Amino acid sequence: MTEHKFTYDYIREPDLIYEKSFWTVAEEVDLSNLPEDLGQIITRIVHSCGMPEIFPDIEASAGVEKALKTALVNGAPIFCDCEMVRRGIIARLLPRNNNLICTLNDPSVPNLANSIGTTRSAAAIELWRPELEEAIAVFGNAPTALFHLIEMIEQGGPKPAAIIGFPVGFVGAAESKRALANAKIGVPFITLHGRKGGSAIAAAALNGAAATTKRSKT
Repeated sequence: MTEHKFTYDYIREPDLIYEKSFWTVAEEVDLSNLPEDLGQIITRIVHSCGMPEIFPDIEASAGVEKALKTALVNGAPIFCDCEMVRRGIIARLLPRNNNLICTLNDPSVPNLANSIGTTRSAAAIELWRPELEEAIAVFGNAPTALFHLIEMIEQGGPKPAAIIGFPVGFVGAAESKRALANAKIGVPFITLHGRKGGSAIAAAALNGAAATTKRSKT
């Protein structure tokens, strides 16, 4: 094998990259008034996008970090609104090999979307019903999907243990997250207000919650 010559000065040790990254977040974001587990979740969120400036727009309901940890430790399934979220979740961090479920590409979804008059992303949420009670719901893409879940719960549907709500975009994203924060559905949540969001951030929030379960065992 030909010896590689490094011509740029950059950190190449994976552990050191993570350590320095999380140290930088700690330096630039004041998490001192937050519960430790919530701070770890927010650290992962900020790290995933490299934007400490989003911190003031993150809203977490009281006890969401505890709800996420309990659900994970209890082996709850994790419902993801899109494949990018599902693939961004680090399976080795999950304490009970929690099932990662994305129903967006289920063959029944297109017809279901047509029949109820909504997007495929929203219609796919209907398939969550049988296992949704006390599960975790993670949104990193479609505002219509988050809106649909809120409506479903408000109409008497099953309640997840917690909602990670990070839809992204220019149409409906900010509104769906505001609806989540204002809804009186009794489900703990964490979200990022405004247009910003995305699959990487949503997955990072779940990864942060999962990492707290690993740390609590050591």
